[in-house]
Amino acid sequence: MALVIDLKPGEKVLVGTAVITNDKQRTRLHIAGDAAILREKDVLKEEDALTACQKIYFLIQCMYLARNPTEYHKKYFDLVKDVQHAAPSTSVLFLLINENIIEGNYYKAMKEAKELIRLEEELLKDATAK
Repeated sequence: MALVIDLKPGEKVLVGTAVITNDKQRTRLHIAGDAAILREKDVLKEEDALTACQKIYFLIQCMYLARNPTEYHKKYFDLVKDVQHAAPSTSVLFLLINENIIEGNYYKAMKEAKELIRLEEELLKDATAK
C-alpha cells in the first residue's frame, strides 16, 4: 500500500536522502517502498534543537534517516540517562521510545518523542511558574 502525501505549494518532503520541493500548486504524491519519508513540518534542524528533549528528537530523526542508525545510539542513550535523572516522570515515555528504537521503528519513536517534547515544555513551564 502506497503512502499518499498532499503537498502545499512550496512544501518540502524528504524521501530517503533526497529533498523534494513542491512547485506552485498543490500536489499529491503516491509513494511505495521502504524509504524514510519526512514532511518538512516534522523535520527539526540541529541548530533548532535547543532543549534536551528536542536534541533527543533530533537524534531519533537522524537514526530514521541514516543508513547506519546505530551510530547515533550511544549519544542518544547517554542523553536519555541525563534527562531521566533530571526528570524521572519522563521514564514512561522513554520505555515506549526505546522499545521502538530497539525494534528499528524510528518513525514511531519520533512520534513518541514529540510527546516527550510536550512533556518537557509543561515541566519547564511549571518550574518557571514557581
